[in-house]
Amino acid sequence: MSKLVKDLLTDQVKRELEGVQELLLVNVVGLTANRTSALRKQLREKNIKLLVIKNSLARRATEGTQLAPAFEGSHGTQAMIWGASDIVALAKEVVRLAADKEFEKFSARGGVMGGAKLEAHEIEAVSKWPTREEQLSLLLGQILSPGAKLASQLTSIGGALASQIKQHFENLEEAAGGPAAEASSDAPAADAAPAAE
Repeated sequence: MSKLVKDLLTDQVKRELEGVQELLLVNVVGLTANRTSALRKQLREKNIKLLVIKNSLARRATEGTQLAPAFEGSHGTQAMIWGASDIVALAKEVVRLAADKEFEKFSARGGVMGGAKLEAHEIEAVSKWPTREEQLSLLLGQILSPGAKLASQLTSIGGALASQIKQHFENLEEAAGGPAAEASSDAPAADAAPAAE
């Protein structure tokens, strides 16, 4: 391959990886064309990109970036995958696909997270972490929990106080003869008024 072609390919890969901070390396060697097509379709549905690449080209394209450690000591042809909502969601998808019988030749080979190299066995550990959405949900629950508890305590005290006031008012009415007695005492006064004229 001529230097011009290598430079063009390197530039293309750099453009593809622009803005990417974390990625994983996987093995797709041994998958049939149909299986590879099915794999790519499943990844696309989850907003994940897959690019099969030679290590030497990948090293040139990622030189001086946070992605460079992923290719240190790697050999052979492999595929880079990146995307999803975060590295944890990406790792979960890789572990899921590696366990799928349909893609039995597919396996994790490593990657990079936060500028640090990930080994293949570390990807499974990362896949057990909560995803960004799960972390936000947990955080939101922790933020709202004290407010919900306070509101519950205030409404329970307010409810108890209102109940006691109502009960006290009913007791006073019973002691004074109740609302029925008041209604009957008002009735003769109304009858008496026309007679006085």
